[in-house]
Amino acid sequence: MKKHHLDWSAYETAGQGDAYAGIPATGGDFAKAVAVCISDKLCQRTPKGVMCPSFRATDDAAHSPGGRVTVLKAALNGELGENPFADPGLAEVMDLCVGCKGCKRECANQVDMAAIKIEYQAQRNEQLGVPLRDRLVAGLPKWLRHRRLLRSLIRWRNRTPWLAKLGERFLGISAKRKLPEPSTTPFVLSSEAYRSMNDGEAQAEADSKEVILFVDTFALHFEPEIAQAAHQVLTAAGYRVSTLQALPDDKEPERALCCGRTYLSLGQVEAARYEAQRLQSALRPALAAGTPIVGLEPSCILSLRDDHLKLGLGEEALALSKQVYLLEEFIAREHDRKRFNLEFKPLARSKTLVHGHCHQKAVGAMKSLRKVLRLIPGFEFEFIEASCCGMSGSFGLEAEHADISMQMAEIDLLPALRAAPADATILANGFSCRHQIREGAERKPIHVALLLRDALFTKE
Repeated sequence: MKKHHLDWSAYETAGQGDAYAGIPATGGDFAKAVAVCISDKLCQRTPKGVMCPSFRATDDAAHSPGGRVTVLKAALNGELGENPFADPGLAEVMDLCVGCKGCKRECANQVDMAAIKIEYQAQRNEQLGVPLRDRLVAGLPKWLRHRRLLRSLIRWRNRTPWLAKLGERFLGISAKRKLPEPSTTPFVLSSEAYRSMNDGEAQAEADSKEVILFVDTFALHFEPEIAQAAHQVLTAAGYRVSTLQALPDDKEPERALCCGRTYLSLGQVEAARYEAQRLQSALRPALAAGTPIVGLEPSCILSLRDDHLKLGLGEEALALSKQVYLLEEFIAREHDRKRFNLEFKPLARSKTLVHGHCHQKAVGAMKSLRKVLRLIPGFEFEFIEASCCGMSGSFGLEAEHADISMQMAEIDLLPALRAAPADATILANGFSCRHQIREGAERKPIHVALLLRDALFTKE
Protein backbone atom coordinates (compact mmCIF):
# COMPACT_ATOMS: atom_id res chain seq x y z
CA MET A 1 0.00 0.00 0.00
CA LYS A 2 2.05 2.91 -1.34
CA LYS A 3 -0.27 5.72 -0.32
CA HIS A 4 -3.63 6.45 1.27
CA HIS A 5 -6.32 8.05 -0.87
CA LEU A 6 -8.23 9.22 2.21
CA ASP A 7 -6.86 10.90 5.31
CA TRP A 8 -6.79 8.32 8.14
CA SER A 9 -4.80 10.42 10.61
CA ALA A 10 -7.74 10.44 13.03
CA TYR A 11 -6.77 6.84 13.78
CA GLU A 12 -3.12 7.68 14.53
CA THR A 13 -3.39 6.71 18.19
CA ALA A 14 -5.89 3.88 17.69
CA GLY A 15 -4.88 0.43 18.83
CA GLN A 16 -2.89 1.44 21.88
CA GLY A 17 -5.29 -0.31 24.24
CA ASP A 18 -5.94 -4.02 24.73
CA ALA A 19 -9.35 -3.85 23.03
CA TYR A 20 -7.82 -3.85 19.55
CA ALA A 21 -7.31 -7.25 18.00
CA GLY A 22 -3.99 -6.82 16.23
CA ILE A 23 -2.97 -4.06 13.84
CA PRO A 24 -1.81 -5.30 10.39
CA ALA A 25 1.83 -4.99 9.48
CA THR A 26 1.28 -2.53 6.64
CA GLY A 27 -1.24 0.17 5.87
CA GLY A 28 -0.35 2.71 8.55
CA ASP A 29 -3.33 4.58 9.98
CA PHE A 30 -5.67 2.85 7.52
CA ALA A 31 -4.63 -0.48 9.06
CA LYS A 32 -5.50 0.95 12.48
CA ALA A 33 -8.96 1.93 11.22
CA VAL A 34 -9.47 -1.66 10.07
CA ALA A 35 -8.19 -3.03 13.40
CA VAL A 36 -10.83 -1.07 15.33
CA CYS A 37 -12.96 -4.23 14.96
CA ILE A 38 -12.81 -6.29 18.18
CA SER A 39 -14.53 -9.37 16.69
CA ASP A 40 -17.51 -9.34 19.03
CA LYS A 41 -19.71 -10.45 16.08
CA LEU A 42 -22.44 -7.96 16.86
CA CYS A 43 -22.58 -7.32 13.11
CA GLN A 44 -23.55 -10.95 12.62
CA ARG A 45 -26.80 -10.62 14.52
CA THR A 46 -30.06 -9.18 13.31
CA PRO A 47 -31.61 -6.98 16.00
CA LYS A 48 -33.46 -3.81 15.04
CA GLY A 49 -31.19 -1.34 13.33
CA VAL A 50 -29.28 -0.89 10.07
CA MET A 51 -26.20 -3.09 10.47
CA CYS A 52 -25.52 -5.10 8.39
CA PRO A 53 -27.72 -5.22 5.24
CA SER A 54 -25.56 -7.67 3.31
CA PHE A 55 -25.31 -10.06 6.25
CA ARG A 56 -29.06 -9.85 6.83
CA ALA A 57 -29.71 -10.70 3.17
CA THR A 58 -27.15 -13.52 2.82
CA ASP A 59 -26.81 -14.89 6.38
CA ASP A 60 -23.14 -15.30 5.52
CA ALA A 61 -20.58 -14.03 8.06
CA ALA A 62 -18.17 -13.23 5.23
CA HIS A 63 -20.55 -10.45 4.18
CA SER A 64 -20.50 -8.68 7.54
CA PRO A 65 -18.11 -5.94 8.71
CA GLY A 66 -16.28 -8.50 10.85
CA GLY A 67 -15.92 -10.88 7.92
CA ARG A 68 -14.54 -8.09 5.77
CA VAL A 69 -12.08 -7.07 8.47
CA THR A 70 -10.66 -10.61 8.57
CA VAL A 71 -9.80 -10.56 4.87
CA LEU A 72 -8.62 -6.92 4.95
CA LYS A 73 -6.19 -7.81 7.74
CA ALA A 74 -4.89 -10.71 5.68
CA ALA A 75 -4.42 -8.37 2.73
CA LEU A 76 -2.52 -5.81 4.80
CA ASN A 77 -0.40 -8.54 6.36
CA GLY A 78 0.83 -9.63 2.92
CA GLU A 79 -1.15 -12.88 2.82
CA LEU A 80 -2.85 -12.02 -0.50
CA GLY A 81 0.29 -11.26 -2.47
CA GLU A 82 1.94 -8.08 -3.70
CA ASN A 83 -1.27 -6.56 -5.09
CA PRO A 84 -3.84 -7.44 -2.42
CA PHE A 85 -6.40 -4.82 -3.49
CA ALA A 86 -6.67 -6.57 -6.85
CA ASP A 87 -7.22 -9.95 -5.19
CA PRO A 88 -10.55 -11.65 -6.12
CA GLY A 89 -11.00 -12.88 -2.54
CA LEU A 90 -10.92 -9.38 -1.14
CA ALA A 91 -13.20 -8.17 -3.93
CA GLU A 92 -15.72 -10.87 -3.06
CA VAL A 93 -16.10 -9.85 0.59
CA MET A 94 -16.12 -6.13 -0.12
CA ASP A 95 -18.55 -6.40 -3.02
CA LEU A 96 -21.82 -6.36 -1.05
CA CYS A 97 -20.95 -3.55 1.36
CA VAL A 98 -23.49 -0.83 0.51
CA GLY A 99 -21.80 1.92 2.53
CA CYS A 100 -24.79 2.32 4.83
CA LYS A 101 -22.65 3.56 7.76
CA GLY A 102 -24.74 1.38 10.07
CA CYS A 103 -21.62 -0.17 11.57
CA LYS A 104 -20.15 3.23 12.37
CA ARG A 105 -23.13 3.87 14.66
CA GLU A 106 -24.13 0.39 15.86
CA CYS A 107 -20.77 -1.43 16.12
CA ALA A 108 -19.35 -1.40 19.65
CA ASN A 109 -16.13 0.17 18.36
CA GLN A 110 -17.67 2.11 15.45
CA VAL A 111 -15.94 0.37 12.56
CA ASP A 112 -16.30 2.75 9.61
CA MET A 113 -16.66 0.14 6.88
CA ALA A 114 -18.28 2.63 4.50
CA ALA A 115 -15.10 4.75 4.49
CA ILE A 116 -12.90 1.67 4.44
CA LYS A 117 -14.68 0.53 1.29
CA ILE A 118 -14.02 3.90 -0.38
CA GLU A 119 -10.29 3.46 0.33
CA TYR A 120 -10.43 -0.14 -0.89
CA GLN A 121 -12.12 0.88 -4.13
CA ALA A 122 -9.65 3.72 -4.67
CA GLN A 123 -6.75 1.30 -4.20
CA ARG A 124 -8.35 -1.22 -6.56
CA ASN A 125 -9.05 1.49 -9.15
CA GLU A 126 -5.40 2.53 -8.97
CA GLN A 127 -4.25 -1.00 -9.71
CA LEU A 128 -6.88 -2.14 -12.20
CA GLY A 129 -8.30 1.10 -13.60
CA VAL A 130 -11.81 2.52 -13.19
CA PRO A 131 -14.50 0.40 -14.92
CA LEU A 132 -16.51 2.16 -17.64
CA ARG A 133 -19.76 1.78 -15.73
CA ASP A 134 -18.26 3.41 -12.65
CA ARG A 135 -16.93 6.30 -14.72
CA LEU A 136 -20.35 6.86 -16.26
CA VAL A 137 -22.28 6.65 -12.98
CA ALA A 138 -19.85 8.72 -10.93
CA GLY A 139 -19.74 11.37 -13.64
CA LEU A 140 -23.51 11.92 -13.54
CA PRO A 141 -23.21 15.52 -12.22
CA LYS A 142 -21.11 16.37 -15.28
CA TRP A 143 -23.23 14.46 -17.80
CA LEU A 144 -26.27 16.40 -16.60
CA ARG A 145 -24.89 19.49 -18.29
CA HIS A 146 -26.41 17.75 -21.32
CA ARG A 147 -29.64 17.07 -19.44
CA ARG A 148 -32.01 17.07 -22.42
CA LEU A 149 -29.93 14.57 -24.37
CA LEU A 150 -29.39 12.42 -21.28
CA ARG A 151 -33.11 12.49 -20.47
CA SER A 152 -34.00 11.37 -23.99
CA LEU A 153 -31.48 8.51 -23.88
CA ILE A 154 -32.68 7.31 -20.47
CA ARG A 155 -36.36 7.50 -21.44
CA TRP A 156 -35.63 5.57 -24.64
CA ARG A 157 -33.69 2.93 -22.70
CA ASN A 158 -36.39 2.58 -20.04
CA ARG A 159 -39.10 2.03 -22.66
CA THR A 160 -37.16 -0.27 -24.99
CA PRO A 161 -36.47 -3.76 -23.57
CA TRP A 162 -33.85 -4.67 -26.19
CA LEU A 163 -31.93 -1.47 -25.48
CA ALA A 164 -32.02 -2.16 -21.73
CA LYS A 165 -30.63 -5.66 -22.40
CA LEU A 166 -27.92 -4.16 -24.57
CA GLY A 167 -27.02 -1.82 -21.71
CA GLU A 168 -26.80 -4.78 -19.35
CA ARG A 169 -24.51 -6.66 -21.70
CA PHE A 170 -22.07 -3.84 -22.40
CA LEU A 171 -22.36 -1.62 -19.33
CA GLY A 172 -23.51 -4.00 -16.61
CA ILE A 173 -26.65 -1.99 -15.80
CA SER A 174 -29.51 -4.36 -14.98
CA ALA A 175 -32.21 -4.59 -17.64
CA LYS A 176 -34.65 -5.40 -14.80
CA ARG A 177 -34.34 -1.93 -13.34
CA LYS A 178 -35.52 1.45 -14.57
CA LEU A 179 -33.05 4.31 -14.51
CA PRO A 180 -34.10 7.59 -12.84
CA GLU A 181 -35.23 10.06 -15.50
CA PRO A 182 -34.22 13.72 -15.29
CA SER A 183 -37.04 16.24 -15.05
CA THR A 184 -38.10 18.18 -18.12
CA THR A 185 -36.72 21.32 -16.48
CA PRO A 186 -34.17 21.73 -13.68
CA PHE A 187 -34.81 23.63 -10.47
CA VAL A 188 -35.42 27.31 -11.10
CA LEU A 189 -36.84 29.68 -8.51
CA SER A 190 -40.32 30.92 -9.34
CA SER A 191 -42.35 33.74 -7.87
CA GLU A 192 -44.29 31.10 -5.94
CA ALA A 193 -41.28 30.71 -3.67
CA TYR A 194 -41.69 34.28 -2.47
CA ARG A 195 -45.44 34.21 -1.90
CA SER A 196 -45.06 34.71 1.87
CA MET A 197 -42.62 37.62 1.66
CA ASN A 198 -44.94 40.40 0.50
CA ASP A 199 -44.95 42.62 3.56
CA GLY A 200 -42.18 44.74 5.03
CA GLU A 201 -42.24 43.04 8.42
CA ALA A 202 -41.50 39.66 6.91
CA GLN A 203 -38.73 41.15 4.78
CA ALA A 204 -37.15 42.78 7.83
CA GLU A 205 -37.18 39.44 9.61
CA ALA A 206 -35.52 37.76 6.63
CA ASP A 207 -32.72 40.32 6.70
CA SER A 208 -31.65 38.94 10.09
CA LYS A 209 -32.19 35.27 9.23
CA GLU A 210 -30.05 34.27 6.28
CA VAL A 211 -29.66 30.71 5.07
CA ILE A 212 -28.13 29.03 2.02
CA LEU A 213 -30.10 26.25 0.34
CA PHE A 214 -27.75 23.72 -1.22
CA VAL A 215 -29.65 22.21 -4.14
CA ASP A 216 -27.91 18.90 -4.80
CA THR A 217 -27.62 17.18 -8.18
CA PHE A 218 -30.71 15.03 -7.62
CA ALA A 219 -33.00 17.85 -6.49
CA LEU A 220 -31.63 20.12 -9.18
CA HIS A 221 -32.12 17.80 -12.14
CA PHE A 222 -34.46 14.98 -11.12
CA GLU A 223 -36.94 16.27 -8.53
CA PRO A 224 -36.81 20.09 -8.63
CA GLU A 225 -40.17 20.31 -6.85
CA ILE A 226 -38.39 19.25 -3.64
CA ALA A 227 -36.00 22.21 -3.75
CA GLN A 228 -38.89 24.49 -4.66
CA ALA A 229 -40.89 23.27 -1.66
CA ALA A 230 -37.94 23.70 0.72
CA HIS A 231 -37.43 27.25 -0.53
CA GLN A 232 -41.12 28.03 0.00
CA VAL A 233 -41.13 26.71 3.57
CA LEU A 234 -37.96 28.50 4.62
CA THR A 235 -39.07 31.74 2.98
CA ALA A 236 -42.48 31.52 4.62
CA ALA A 237 -40.71 31.13 7.96
CA GLY A 238 -39.00 34.47 7.44
CA TYR A 239 -35.59 33.42 6.15
CA ARG A 240 -33.67 35.14 3.38
CA VAL A 241 -32.85 32.09 1.28
CA SER A 242 -30.00 32.04 -1.22
CA THR A 243 -29.24 29.11 -3.48
CA LEU A 244 -25.68 28.02 -4.03
CA GLN A 245 -23.98 28.92 -7.31
CA ALA A 246 -20.55 28.27 -8.78
CA LEU A 247 -18.15 31.22 -8.72
CA PRO A 248 -17.18 33.04 -11.95
CA ASP A 249 -13.50 32.21 -11.43
CA ASP A 250 -14.27 28.50 -11.05
CA LYS A 251 -12.88 26.28 -13.81
CA GLU A 252 -16.44 25.21 -14.63
CA PRO A 253 -18.67 28.14 -13.61
CA GLU A 254 -21.45 26.95 -15.91
CA ARG A 255 -21.78 23.65 -14.03
CA ALA A 256 -23.72 23.31 -10.79
CA LEU A 257 -21.82 22.68 -7.58
CA CYS A 258 -21.70 19.12 -6.28
CA CYS A 259 -20.59 17.44 -3.06
CA GLY A 260 -18.78 14.67 -4.98
CA ARG A 261 -20.80 11.86 -3.42
CA THR A 262 -21.17 9.90 -6.67
CA TYR A 263 -17.39 9.86 -7.05
CA LEU A 264 -16.69 8.97 -3.44
CA SER A 265 -19.10 6.05 -3.40
CA LEU A 266 -17.22 4.47 -6.32
CA GLY A 267 -13.71 5.11 -5.03
CA GLN A 268 -12.82 8.00 -7.36
CA VAL A 269 -11.36 10.09 -4.57
CA GLU A 270 -9.42 12.66 -6.60
CA ALA A 271 -12.53 13.61 -8.56
CA ALA A 272 -14.49 13.83 -5.30
CA ARG A 273 -11.79 16.06 -3.83
CA TYR A 274 -12.02 18.38 -6.83
CA GLU A 275 -15.80 18.69 -6.37
CA ALA A 276 -15.35 19.32 -2.65
CA GLN A 277 -12.83 22.08 -3.34
CA ARG A 278 -15.22 23.78 -5.79
CA LEU A 279 -17.95 23.64 -3.16
CA GLN A 280 -15.75 24.96 -0.37
CA SER A 281 -14.55 27.83 -2.53
CA ALA A 282 -18.13 28.91 -3.24
CA LEU A 283 -19.07 28.58 0.43
CA ARG A 284 -16.09 30.49 1.81
CA PRO A 285 -18.03 33.74 2.45
CA ALA A 286 -20.88 31.81 4.09
CA LEU A 287 -18.46 29.92 6.32
CA ALA A 288 -16.82 33.18 7.40
CA ALA A 289 -20.21 34.75 8.13
CA GLY A 290 -21.54 31.71 9.97
CA THR A 291 -24.49 31.38 7.57
CA PRO A 292 -26.29 28.02 7.93
CA ILE A 293 -26.18 25.76 4.87
CA VAL A 294 -29.30 23.64 4.47
CA GLY A 295 -29.62 20.64 2.18
CA LEU A 296 -32.12 18.02 1.14
CA GLU A 297 -30.36 14.78 0.21
CA PRO A 298 -29.03 12.80 3.21
CA SER A 299 -26.17 11.10 1.36
CA CYS A 300 -24.93 14.48 0.06
CA ILE A 301 -25.33 16.60 3.17
CA LEU A 302 -24.03 13.99 5.59
CA SER A 303 -21.00 13.40 3.36
CA LEU A 304 -20.06 17.00 4.10
CA ARG A 305 -20.14 16.18 7.81
CA ASP A 306 -18.27 12.89 7.57
CA ASP A 307 -16.51 11.72 4.41
CA HIS A 308 -15.24 15.20 3.46
CA LEU A 309 -13.21 15.24 6.68
CA LYS A 310 -11.14 12.42 5.19
CA LEU A 311 -10.31 14.31 2.00
CA GLY A 312 -7.49 16.34 3.56
CA LEU A 313 -9.11 19.70 2.87
CA GLY A 314 -8.13 21.42 6.11
CA GLU A 315 -10.01 23.62 8.54
CA GLU A 316 -12.60 24.79 6.00
CA ALA A 317 -13.91 21.23 5.68
CA LEU A 318 -14.23 21.05 9.47
CA ALA A 319 -16.02 24.41 9.57
CA LEU A 320 -18.42 23.28 6.84
CA SER A 321 -19.17 20.05 8.69
CA LYS A 322 -20.38 22.12 11.65
CA GLN A 323 -22.43 24.54 9.56
CA VAL A 324 -24.42 22.22 7.30
CA TYR A 325 -27.83 20.74 8.12
CA LEU A 326 -30.51 18.61 6.59
CA LEU A 327 -33.73 20.59 6.19
CA GLU A 328 -35.41 18.81 9.09
CA GLU A 329 -32.35 19.25 11.31
CA PHE A 330 -32.29 22.97 10.63
CA ILE A 331 -36.01 23.41 11.29
CA ALA A 332 -35.83 21.41 14.52
CA ARG A 333 -32.85 23.47 15.70
CA GLU A 334 -34.47 26.78 14.82
CA HIS A 335 -37.75 25.74 16.45
CA ASP A 336 -35.90 24.89 19.67
CA ARG A 337 -34.35 28.36 19.53
CA LYS A 338 -37.78 29.98 19.04
CA ARG A 339 -36.75 31.27 15.60
CA PHE A 340 -38.95 28.99 13.49
CA ASN A 341 -42.52 29.89 14.33
CA LEU A 342 -44.56 28.75 11.35
CA GLU A 343 -47.95 27.33 12.16
CA PHE A 344 -48.66 24.32 9.99
CA LYS A 345 -52.19 23.19 9.19
CA PRO A 346 -53.59 19.70 9.69
CA LEU A 347 -53.28 17.34 6.74
CA ALA A 348 -56.26 15.26 5.70
CA ARG A 349 -54.48 11.96 5.18
CA SER A 350 -54.14 8.60 6.89
CA LYS A 351 -51.10 7.54 8.91
CA THR A 352 -47.82 8.26 7.13
CA LEU A 353 -45.09 5.62 7.01
CA VAL A 354 -41.56 7.00 7.28
CA HIS A 355 -38.47 5.26 5.91
CA GLY A 356 -35.20 6.75 7.05
CA HIS A 357 -32.11 6.91 4.85
CA CYS A 358 -29.28 4.83 6.34
CA HIS A 359 -27.05 7.87 6.72
CA GLN A 360 -29.83 9.71 8.58
CA LYS A 361 -29.98 6.82 11.00
CA ALA A 362 -26.21 6.63 11.29
CA VAL A 363 -25.91 10.22 12.55
CA GLY A 364 -29.09 10.21 14.65
CA ALA A 365 -30.91 12.62 12.32
CA MET A 366 -34.18 10.70 12.60
CA LYS A 367 -34.79 12.48 15.92
CA SER A 368 -34.96 15.81 14.11
CA LEU A 369 -37.35 14.37 11.55
CA ARG A 370 -39.61 13.13 14.33
CA LYS A 371 -39.60 16.59 15.97
CA VAL A 372 -40.49 18.32 12.71
CA LEU A 373 -43.33 15.95 11.86
CA ARG A 374 -44.80 16.65 15.29
CA LEU A 375 -45.13 20.32 14.35
CA ILE A 376 -48.01 19.37 12.05
CA PRO A 377 -51.24 19.35 14.15
CA GLY A 378 -52.79 15.90 14.53
CA PHE A 379 -50.29 14.32 12.15
CA GLU A 380 -50.03 10.54 12.54
CA PHE A 381 -46.85 8.83 11.43
CA GLU A 382 -44.89 5.66 12.06
CA PHE A 383 -41.21 4.97 11.47
CA ILE A 384 -40.58 1.73 9.61
CA GLU A 385 -38.10 -0.50 11.43
CA ALA A 386 -35.92 -1.52 8.50
CA SER A 387 -32.31 -1.77 7.45
CA CYS A 388 -31.00 -0.44 4.13
CA CYS A 389 -33.48 -0.22 1.25
CA GLY A 390 -30.84 -1.92 -0.90
CA MET A 391 -30.58 0.67 -3.66
CA SER A 392 -27.56 2.50 -2.19
CA GLY A 393 -26.82 4.86 -5.04
CA SER A 394 -26.12 2.80 -8.15
CA PHE A 395 -25.71 -0.53 -6.30
CA GLY A 396 -29.24 -1.73 -6.99
CA LEU A 397 -28.98 -0.81 -10.67
CA GLU A 398 -25.92 -2.98 -11.27
CA ALA A 399 -26.62 -6.26 -13.05
CA GLU A 400 -24.76 -8.37 -10.51
CA HIS A 401 -26.45 -6.65 -7.57
CA ALA A 402 -30.05 -6.11 -8.71
CA ASP A 403 -31.35 -9.28 -7.05
CA ILE A 404 -29.51 -8.89 -3.74
CA SER A 405 -30.64 -5.26 -3.68
CA MET A 406 -34.26 -6.38 -3.74
CA GLN A 407 -33.54 -9.08 -1.16
CA MET A 408 -32.35 -6.36 1.22
CA ALA A 409 -35.55 -4.41 0.62
CA GLU A 410 -37.70 -7.49 1.10
CA ILE A 411 -36.40 -8.17 4.62
CA ASP A 412 -38.53 -5.44 6.24
CA LEU A 413 -39.16 -2.39 4.09
CA LEU A 414 -41.21 -3.65 1.15
CA PRO A 415 -43.44 -5.98 3.22
CA ALA A 416 -44.27 -3.05 5.53
CA LEU A 417 -45.17 -0.85 2.56
CA ARG A 418 -47.35 -3.50 0.93
CA ALA A 419 -49.22 -3.99 4.19
CA ALA A 420 -49.99 -0.26 4.45
CA PRO A 421 -53.35 1.13 3.31
CA ALA A 422 -53.45 2.15 -0.35
CA ASP A 423 -53.99 5.80 0.59
CA ALA A 424 -51.13 5.91 3.13
CA THR A 425 -48.42 8.50 2.49
CA ILE A 426 -44.87 7.17 2.26
CA LEU A 427 -42.13 9.55 3.39
CA ALA A 428 -38.52 8.88 2.35
CA ASN A 429 -35.90 11.62 2.16
CA GLY A 430 -33.30 9.63 0.21
CA PHE A 431 -33.33 9.82 -3.58
CA SER A 432 -32.20 6.19 -3.90
CA CYS A 433 -34.73 5.09 -1.28
CA ARG A 434 -37.58 6.67 -3.21
CA HIS A 435 -36.43 4.95 -6.40
CA GLN A 436 -36.33 1.57 -4.67
CA ILE A 437 -39.77 2.07 -3.14
CA ARG A 438 -41.32 3.09 -6.46
CA GLU A 439 -39.99 -0.03 -8.15
CA GLY A 440 -40.29 -2.52 -5.32
CA ALA A 441 -43.66 -1.55 -3.83
CA GLU A 442 -45.21 0.56 -6.62
CA ARG A 443 -45.79 3.41 -4.19
CA LYS A 444 -44.97 7.10 -4.69
CA PRO A 445 -42.90 8.29 -1.74
CA ILE A 446 -42.35 11.98 -1.02
CA HIS A 447 -39.67 14.12 0.62
CA VAL A 448 -40.37 15.91 3.90
CA ALA A 449 -40.07 19.29 2.12
CA LEU A 450 -43.16 18.47 0.07
CA LEU A 451 -45.05 17.35 3.15
CA LEU A 452 -44.24 20.56 5.03
CA ARG A 453 -45.19 22.70 2.06
CA ASP A 454 -48.56 20.93 1.86
CA ALA A 455 -49.10 21.46 5.58
CA LEU A 456 -48.28 25.13 5.16
CA PHE A 457 -50.34 26.02 2.12
CA THR A 458 -53.14 23.44 2.21
CA LYS A 459 -56.68 24.78 2.13
CA GLU A 460 -58.55 24.08 5.35
